[in-house]
Amino acid sequence: MRYFEKVLIANRGEIAIRVMRGCRELGIETVAIYSTPDKNALHVKYADEGFFVGEAPPQKSYLNMERIVEIARKSGAEAVHPGYGFLAENAKFAKMVEEEGLTFIGPSWRTIEMMGSKIESKQKMREAGVPVLPGTPGGIASIEEAARVAEEIGYPVIVKASAGGGGIGMHIVNSPEELEEAIKGSMKIAESAFGDATVFIEKYLVKPRHIEFQVLADNYGSTLHLYDRECSIQRRHQKLVEEAPSPIMTDELRERMSASAVTVAKASGYRNAGTVEFLYSGGEYYFMEMNTRLQVEHTITEMITGIDLVKQQLAIASGQDLSFGQEDVSIRGHAIECRINAEDPMNNFQADPGKIVRYRSPGGPGIRVDSGIHMGYTIPPNYDSMISKLCAWGQTRMEAIERMRRAIYEYVVLGVKTTLPLHHALMHNREFVQGRTHTHFLQEEHIAQSLRRSLREEETRMATLADSLRQGKEMAAISAAVNVYINSRKR
Repeated sequence: MRYFEKVLIANRGEIAIRVMRGCRELGIETVAIYSTPDKNALHVKYADEGFFVGEAPPQKSYLNMERIVEIARKSGAEAVHPGYGFLAENAKFAKMVEEEGLTFIGPSWRTIEMMGSKIESKQKMREAGVPVLPGTPGGIASIEEAARVAEEIGYPVIVKASAGGGGIGMHIVNSPEELEEAIKGSMKIAESAFGDATVFIEKYLVKPRHIEFQVLADNYGSTLHLYDRECSIQRRHQKLVEEAPSPIMTDELRERMSASAVTVAKASGYRNAGTVEFLYSGGEYYFMEMNTRLQVEHTITEMITGIDLVKQQLAIASGQDLSFGQEDVSIRGHAIECRINAEDPMNNFQADPGKIVRYRSPGGPGIRVDSGIHMGYTIPPNYDSMISKLCAWGQTRMEAIERMRRAIYEYVVLGVKTTLPLHHALMHNREFVQGRTHTHFLQEEHIAQSLRRSLREEETRMATLADSLRQGKEMAAISAAVNVYINSRKR
């Protein structure tokens, strides 16, 4: 089997390293790009070659399409892997790569363009028979039309940007009096953020679950799914905890949802790895969007299926067919991923970039850490705040939770605030342990009170640990951490 000789990774941090690891195992040389603050970053040191792409602002570096393609040509790379974020779902970039005679490791630019429009993609799925939330069939033409549709489907409704993502430009509307202002506000934000003011309305589900399916498709008509992931715990519409499989999934529901996911992929002419996202509420599910790239949480799918998604991406992009069928894919155990962000969860998740003065990574049975940081590394303020992904696998969901609890208490990141205390709180939260979550889970007051108590306990532990480490009393610090952990298990 022939793979590429050399691949440029158009990204940074932990995802760049993750892709490079897959390439290294296949004997593929890798090319890194880096901005000014990333000159000494781990992904640059890990790659076979590194090229300066531009100054710190993303528009001058990791979003500089012309410069990235120029580096790809100069380095002799045959293909470009976009990772996730930045240019991963940019149809213009994918087209530019293809027009230069290089391979874009992902779907075609036409598919990216179609699925990048929430309006166009949902219309396509309606035609394919995939369940879609009721709402306007296209962009809002007038306030009068919007009012009529909202009245028909019933309040609350949500106004969304067609070209948007990450919750940008969303407005929840609970009454007719709020509608006009919400539409104007969403249009203004959409124009500023995406250069496209088109917005639409759909029914708003109050406490839905976010369930997604991983799909793979080669160039020869083979399309299959790699089962489900639950991503309901979010802040500002961005995921914090993911698990595979979903704790509420039944055989019957999985059969229906996976069939819809495969239909979405086929209807869009999809190839390579992608994710079909659904909202689930009251026994029904609805197509939300398709992410035309590798997901942050691909790790947990790999852990429960044993299939390396990055290697599959590379194989498909190099012209190989899928070497296995749907009947060869099965679920083994349960996996959970916690996104470790350099943020203060006690201060509205405010980003907290800075220098890491102490770093100790967890390990042991069932633990995986995808990270781009190290002791002494300075987290720049210019990019996404996620610094690592902590994953735990167990034969059962409870074992995965227990292992995650252990890994969190082993994980030491000092010098910046992180979401580790929040994850500690979540893993000990009774509602989470029982699988009763939804996309607004963190906003519920009784949940928030419980989390605040656990957060204070964990922050006290981390402060004690930091003080002991500063005094060179590492064994005392570890002992204190173990005592807190034991006490938490007694609750």
